[in-house]
Amino acid sequence: MSTDPLVVFTPSGKRGRFPKGTPVLTAARQLGVDLDSVCGGRGICSKCQITPGYGEFSKHGVTVQDGALSEWNSVEERYDQKRGLKPGRRLGCQAQVMGDVVIDVPAESQVHKQVVRKAASARVIEMDPATKLYFVEVEEADMHEPTGDLERLARALKAEWGIDAIRADLSLLSKLQPVLRKGKYQVTVALHRGHAEDAAQVLEIWPGLHEGGLYGLAIDLGSTTVAAHLTDLVTGEVKASSGIMNPQIRFGEDLMSRVSYSMMNPGGDKEMTAAVRDAINTLAEEIAKEAEIDAGLIVETVFVCNPVMHHLLLGIDPVELGQAPFALATSSSLTLGAKELDLAAINPRAQVYILPCIAGHVGADCAAVALSEEPGKSEDLALIVDVGTNAEILLGDKTRVLACSSPTGPAFEGAQISSGQRAAPGAIEAIRIDPATKEPRFRVIGSDKWSDEDGFDAEVGAGGITGICGSGIIEAVAELRMAGLLDESGLLGSAEATSTARMIPEGRTHSYLIHDSTEHGGPRVTVTQGDIRAIQLAKSALYAGARLLMDERGVDKVDRVVLAGAFGAHISPKHAMVLGMIPDVPLDKVTSAGNAAGTGARIALCNVAARREIERVVGEITKVETAIEPKFQEHFVAANAIPHKTDPFPELAKIVPLPNPSFNTHGDGSDGGRRKRRRG
Repeated sequence: MSTDPLVVFTPSGKRGRFPKGTPVLTAARQLGVDLDSVCGGRGICSKCQITPGYGEFSKHGVTVQDGALSEWNSVEERYDQKRGLKPGRRLGCQAQVMGDVVIDVPAESQVHKQVVRKAASARVIEMDPATKLYFVEVEEADMHEPTGDLERLARALKAEWGIDAIRADLSLLSKLQPVLRKGKYQVTVALHRGHAEDAAQVLEIWPGLHEGGLYGLAIDLGSTTVAAHLTDLVTGEVKASSGIMNPQIRFGEDLMSRVSYSMMNPGGDKEMTAAVRDAINTLAEEIAKEAEIDAGLIVETVFVCNPVMHHLLLGIDPVELGQAPFALATSSSLTLGAKELDLAAINPRAQVYILPCIAGHVGADCAAVALSEEPGKSEDLALIVDVGTNAEILLGDKTRVLACSSPTGPAFEGAQISSGQRAAPGAIEAIRIDPATKEPRFRVIGSDKWSDEDGFDAEVGAGGITGICGSGIIEAVAELRMAGLLDESGLLGSAEATSTARMIPEGRTHSYLIHDSTEHGGPRVTVTQGDIRAIQLAKSALYAGARLLMDERGVDKVDRVVLAGAFGAHISPKHAMVLGMIPDVPLDKVTSAGNAAGTGARIALCNVAARREIERVVGEITKVETAIEPKFQEHFVAANAIPHKTDPFPELAKIVPLPNPSFNTHGDGSDGGRRKRRRG
C-alpha cells in the first residue's frame, strides 16, 4: 500500500495519494478536480486559491497536521502583499503536498460555476413586512422648546403614522442630526417592528423622500448550499437569487461529520462558524452587485436552516446535537442584530429573524416548508419531502401533522459519486437508456438539447461534458433498473449478461459507461457499483423516514406526495418512484413545490404575521426522532431494494413494468456471465 500523502478535495470528495512535493494544482488536475488556473502555475492569476483544513476529519479518515502543506513561498508572499489573500487561503500552484490533507476548493476558484438549483418559486405573498419606509416632516429645533431631535422624530411618526414608540442605537443617533438638517427636516426612515416587539427600531434614515428601495434577504442555509433571495420589501419582488457552496463541507459533507469535527478538534465549532458567516457575507455582496443595489439597503434577513447549521450560524457548539437526547440550545425563533452574527456586508443595523426549530434533528428549514406548504390545512393526507444532505419530511392533513428528519447524505447532491459534481454547466442532469439497445442519451446543464440531437455539441461548447450532478445520477440509477441492467438488489450485470459493451468490469463489479471523452482530454463518466450503493443508502434513509411517519399515523398509503427543494424541481416523479425514494401513489399525485424552504423564508420576510403563525404551528407538530425508533432500521434495510423489498408498488407497476434480471446467482458478488467466462 502506498505511503504517499492522501489528498482529499472538497466539495467534490475526490481523493488520491501523491508524492511529497506535488503541487496542489497538479494533484487537482490529475484527479479531475474543478480548480481554475490560467497563468500556467506562475502565481499570477490567483484563480487557483484553495483552503486547507487542519485537525481530525473522521468522515475522511484523515488527521491533518501542521505542515501538511509546504510553507508559504515568496510568490505567495508577494501576491498577498499586492492583492491580498483571505485568511487561511493558499495558492494551489505554489502550495505543495507534504502530508495527508483535506483541501476545499472555494466557489470562486472553480472553473464551472455552480448553478443555483434553489431558485425562488413564484408565490403570491401578502405584503406586511416587519421593516417599512415612512416619510415624515419633523418640527424644527426650537430654543423655546428644548426637545431632542429623536424625540421630535418620534412625535412626527406618531402624529403622521400612528406609531407609538421608537428606539435607535448609537450608530443611528450619530447620523440623525446631519440627515435632518440636510433634508430640511423632511426625512424617510426605515422602521423595524417585530411581531413580538412594542417599540419600532429606526434602522436607517435618509434626507427627503427616499426612492432607492428597501431590501431583505431570505436565506436557506443548507448543509451543502447557501441560497439567498434578494427581495424588495415594498413590492415582494425577488430582485436576484444566488447561491454559494457551504465552505463547511471541508469539515464534513454531512451534519454528523461536522459535529464529530467539533468534538475531535478544540475550537472546531468556531472555525465552522467563521467559515459560514464569511460565506454569507460574500453571498450578500455578490447578490447586491448582481441586482445593482447598495448592500446598505439590505436591512433585514430571514434564515432557515437545519439544527446543526442553526447552532453553527449562531456560534453555538453543536456537540449536544450529536448524542441523545439531541438537545437544542434553543428551539424558539430568534430576532437578532446583524452585528451579532458578524454580517458586515449588509446594513450595520439590519435585523435578523431565524425561524423556530421543530426538534433536535428537525430544523427551521422544515418549519419553513410547513409555512410554505401548509400541510395542516390539507384536506387529504400529504407527504412533503424536502431532499438535501438531510431530508426533512412532513406528513399531515387537517387532523394532525408529523415531522422527522432523515440522514440521506450528500449523494443526492452529486457528492461521493465517482463522476459526481455540483450542478454546473456541463454536468449531466437528465438521462434516458434505451431498454433494447442499452444506449444512453442525456442532457447537460447549459443546453436544452439531448446528446443525440443535432447541434448538441455546438451548444455544449468548449467546456464539454464534465460529470454528472445529483439529478443526473438519480435518473441514471432508475434508468439502469428500467433497462434491465440493474437487478432489484442494486447489482449491475456484466457485458455478457446484459448484452452491452457499455458494462465495464472493475474488479469484482461492473460500471456502466455513459460518456467517454478521454481521447480529447475530457472525463469518462460512468455509474459504478459504489455509486449505486451510495444512492441506495440515501434513498433508503429517505423512504424509511417517510414510512416511520406513516406508521405513527397508522396508514399504509398517502394521498399525494410533494417533492420540495432542488430535487423536487429537477427529478421526474417516475424516476423517484422507480428508485423507491417515495411511497407508491399515482404519478399525477406527485407534484413539485420548488424551493419550499426558501419560499417559507420569503413569506416570513415579507409578512410579519406569518412569523407568529409558524411559531404556533411548530408547537402543534408531532416530532418523530428517527435515531431512536427501532423500526427505522427495519424500514431502511427493506428499502435497500429497488424499488423496495416488501412494500408493493401497484401504481408504479401500471406504467413501468420493471424487468427482473438476476445477476448475483453465485452469492459471491459476481454474476452468471462472469462466472461462465472464468470457466471458459
